[in-house]
Amino acid sequence: MANFDGLSRRGMLRTAALLTGIGAGGSLAACSPNGAASGAGGGGAAASESFDEAVKKIVNGREIKVGFTPPVLSENFTQIEHAAWRKMHEYEQRFGCRWVWERQAPVGDFNAVQGTLGIVQSWVSRKFDAVAVCTGANFATVQSLYRDATAKGVKIYQFNQPAELYPEDQLQTVTNVGYDNRWQSGYLAGKYIAEKLKGQGNILQIWGPSGSDWTRGRKIGFNKALAENPGIKVVGEADGGYVRDKGFAAAQDLLTKNRDVKAIYGENEEMALGASQAIDTAGLKHWDGSDGILTIGADGLVSGYKQIKAGKLTATVDIGGVDQGQNLIEAIFVSAVLGQSVTQFSNNPTQVVDKTNVDWHQQYTEWALAAPKKYGV
Repeated sequence: MANFDGLSRRGMLRTAALLTGIGAGGSLAACSPNGAASGAGGGGAAASESFDEAVKKIVNGREIKVGFTPPVLSENFTQIEHAAWRKMHEYEQRFGCRWVWERQAPVGDFNAVQGTLGIVQSWVSRKFDAVAVCTGANFATVQSLYRDATAKGVKIYQFNQPAELYPEDQLQTVTNVGYDNRWQSGYLAGKYIAEKLKGQGNILQIWGPSGSDWTRGRKIGFNKALAENPGIKVVGEADGGYVRDKGFAAAQDLLTKNRDVKAIYGENEEMALGASQAIDTAGLKHWDGSDGILTIGADGLVSGYKQIKAGKLTATVDIGGVDQGQNLIEAIFVSAVLGQSVTQFSNNPTQVVDKTNVDWHQQYTEWALAAPKKYGV
């Protein structure tokens, strides 16, 4: 496996060049598999060691309590969490901070949003330093919750959220670490399908639950790609609930009614993997580069990368989950501990992954999953 220690996405903060690995000494090029890179160097080991010592004095052995709540427990959010642990361990080693990490998700699926409210309220009442949230809950409801938390001294950070759809002046968060679902996910998937099919063919779509903000954002981007390629026709769509078994059932039903299709778009990777299984069940052919049914999703899962290598999934959009976990901790550290301001939106780079570049993405994700220390378990 490639050695990614000390590497992360380019910094979004004044101190980022020293916070993202340079403190270990030497000059590194901060990078991720999605293509962001920036050179960092100049001061050498002595300057970076002095920086670490200065930060240690501010930290002074401080305990940092963080609550982490995804909408469900899934492979995608496990990868984000492990990437966060990697960055936490790095800062613990370098700056002497101590982390208290709690993870809770509402029981059920992406629609079980009431549980999120209770989870956040519990951490606020226990005076956590930071709460990281990804939720399908109503925008106005959670902003009211976040406003109350902020008033009580608890900082709220969103991750993997379609914040590009929300009025910026109404956001009650310190920052939103993620990506733009419209142009960095939906549009990329639609453009990829159009390019591989040479602008012609019938396709199926499997979306998340009705009313999902992620679905709304990705539809905007995907529809733009369709408008640019009028020869691509959507002949069927269904709700796959963001999970594999529902994605399988949805694709199976759609393929029964529409066998003459060239591609299936699963809005997330779990649904796309379910669609891949439905193709096998129906006795149909997977895309071989010129013929068969192309399947594409979005997340960037190790299980998905393995299926790409096996020829069962054509492609996926890596939504930068590893970078999200790393940058979430960076944002918490510099704002909650060092007192710096951060940008309201921190969009990570994303990329379509297929057989041409899957190795790089899989190794980066497996590096994150192999975090040297687990927190809160």
